[in-house]
Amino acid sequence: MGTPLPSRAEQTEEVVERLWEEYPDATISLNFSNRLELLVAVMLSAQCTDERVNKETEDLFEKYQSAEDYAEADVEELSEDIGSITYHNSKADYLKTSGQIIVDEHDGEVPDTMEELTELKGVGRKTANVILQHGYDLVEGIVVDTHVQRLSRRLGITEEERPEAIEEDLLPVVPEDEWKWYTHLLISHGRAVCTARNPDCSECVLADICPSAKGDSDVDLASGEAWDA
Repeated sequence: MGTPLPSRAEQTEEVVERLWEEYPDATISLNFSNRLELLVAVMLSAQCTDERVNKETEDLFEKYQSAEDYAEADVEELSEDIGSITYHNSKADYLKTSGQIIVDEHDGEVPDTMEELTELKGVGRKTANVILQHGYDLVEGIVVDTHVQRLSRRLGITEEERPEAIEEDLLPVVPEDEWKWYTHLLISHGRAVCTARNPDCSECVLADICPSAKGDSDVDLASGEAWDA
């Protein structure tokens, strides 16, 4: 298997450095032009591809342009408007309810604190971190999505399993000025090379320091299970 660097901090810094070389343009892939659109797009992206979200929001953002628009929406019509999105019925309710909270408690503006954001329906810490980072340029943590979860474990950076525990474990070892970008670098690499089911380790710029590298290791540290033969 690949040989990780002596400490988690050294391993993480090397991973970040190499991935910046590989993906110099890594950034958020959701389309938005203001904080409300960002909030809506991130809420819709849960268990759904960014590509599909971007396609759906082209028309959605023309029809609903303010928190009031979502608050006053007919939830069944809103559900139809996001019909291609995974769990669109639940997410329509989240959008309407969150719109009402934003209007009633925040003068129609998306809030700018972790506490207030996570009080919105359908918004957890991961979503709130994205809003703060890309809407307000406030970096309080690391967004842990499925790519970050998978790659951080595969690369031996963490052994934690839950997103909240992974974030807490990453904060001391990821350089603070990279907290925002660590997510996008791992997402880029997770989509291009280190996929969930069949990673292309032969083309991976991290293979020599990856303890999960196929051909060298029998086990995928992301799942703890043996690689498929």
